[in-house]
Amino acid sequence: MSNAESQAESQVSTQDNVLSLDSHQDLSALLQRQRTAYQAAPYPTLDQRINHLDRLHQGLVKHQQALLDALSEDFGHRSGFDSQISDLLPCLNQIHYHKKHLKRWMKPVRRSPGLLLSPAKVTVHYQPLGVVGIVVPWNFPVFLAIGPLITALAAGNRAMIKLSEFTPNTNRVLTQLLSEQFESDQVVTIEGEADRAAAFSALPFDHLFFTGSTAVGRHVMRAAADNLTPVTLELGGKSPTFIGPDIDIKDAVQRLIWGKCLNAGQICVAPDYVLVPKEKIDEFAQAYQAAFNKLYPKGLASDDYSSVVNPAQYQRLQRVLQDAEEKGARTVPVAEPACDDEQHRMVSHLLLDVDDSMTVMQEEIFGPLLPLVPYNSVDEAIQYIQDRPRPLALYLMSHDSELQQRVIAETHAGGVALNETVMQVAADDAPFGGIGPSGMGHYHGHEGFLTLSKAKTVLQRGKFYPSAFIQPPYGGWIHRLLTKLFLR
Repeated sequence: MSNAESQAESQVSTQDNVLSLDSHQDLSALLQRQRTAYQAAPYPTLDQRINHLDRLHQGLVKHQQALLDALSEDFGHRSGFDSQISDLLPCLNQIHYHKKHLKRWMKPVRRSPGLLLSPAKVTVHYQPLGVVGIVVPWNFPVFLAIGPLITALAAGNRAMIKLSEFTPNTNRVLTQLLSEQFESDQVVTIEGEADRAAAFSALPFDHLFFTGSTAVGRHVMRAAADNLTPVTLELGGKSPTFIGPDIDIKDAVQRLIWGKCLNAGQICVAPDYVLVPKEKIDEFAQAYQAAFNKLYPKGLASDDYSSVVNPAQYQRLQRVLQDAEEKGARTVPVAEPACDDEQHRMVSHLLLDVDDSMTVMQEEIFGPLLPLVPYNSVDEAIQYIQDRPRPLALYLMSHDSELQQRVIAETHAGGVALNETVMQVAADDAPFGGIGPSGMGHYHGHEGFLTLSKAKTVLQRGKFYPSAFIQPPYGGWIHRLLTKLFLR
């Protein structure tokens, strides 16, 4: 933040519950306001946390239709059902899940002091961190704002949320929703362009939660490092789908196609490329084309099929497609017309004869392009996955239990789904997170609560103080006995 911006901001308004900061307001002052409020109430009770979750639930239900309308407006067109099951439903499920388990999670956990420290009592207490920063992407702007917020509130924290500049209509509804339910020293939203996001990431949060691309994630982590701010990075990468040699191709396509078409492929865990037995490539392409037209019989005109979010992302995908074609890839649009430039809509495009020189095989696609990569043997397919950066998700279509175990044991990914795609994210009782270039840290489930809590060890002595026996002067019988017992 520039000196001019700092001087221009003398105070943060206390009249608006949730603030949309302009370029002249001081993010640091807002962070300090939340931190001061946290210090005044550093350990919210179970009832207070449940109340926060209930308020969030009430707001989501009340503004459900407004959110669906805003999401469609931001995308140009977005299927209402897609938005319900991918943005709203997971939030409501997570709220129910956290309320059910929160009492148990908050209890201090008894640990053993061991013979050396006995007699003593050792417990681990899960303490709120303080103020959590949440950076939200554009692809699921409700779920990826509210999901981390649920975890933050359940763990007893306060939160500042940087919303995406590409979803202004959704941001407006989210801001209204949160303003009705929370004071700004509890939950606050922030809008702005890339410079505002950079300033936000550089704040000394107690934890910073970022969902977005690997490239931007590196900048976020670098900014957070200056403050030693711990980060959870939910990134992406090129998530493979491995079609086993045993499975029926039509069955495999049915199990993966919805995960690729949901939100027009604009999902961090969408299938990014497909490993197919070499002799079944054409069969796969035909089966995918038939399945797409069954799901979306009106093609681009189908209300169930979503648009690419904006012209900029649409043009990016067109450039990726053109690059592949110029380098020898064969493109198979699965329906005609294949594209609508004015409405930035695009059906699935299968890409055959791809190689590593093409952008489509180097960068996360994040859209309705799907390269098909042939393989000659299972060993070759597994090696192909192993040789590439570790993805956020890996999908195997196979009923061969031996192959399933090989893939689980011999490959790395943030998560794995067998004979399914995308749905592993909806497992409330399991952690979600990447590995290496696809991210670090977890949320969802108990692991999310632990991520946004400080596990603080407390050792307690009673009236008897055994440490007095091992204090200097050294060399007595007790010191010799301890040496004999424990240094072996």
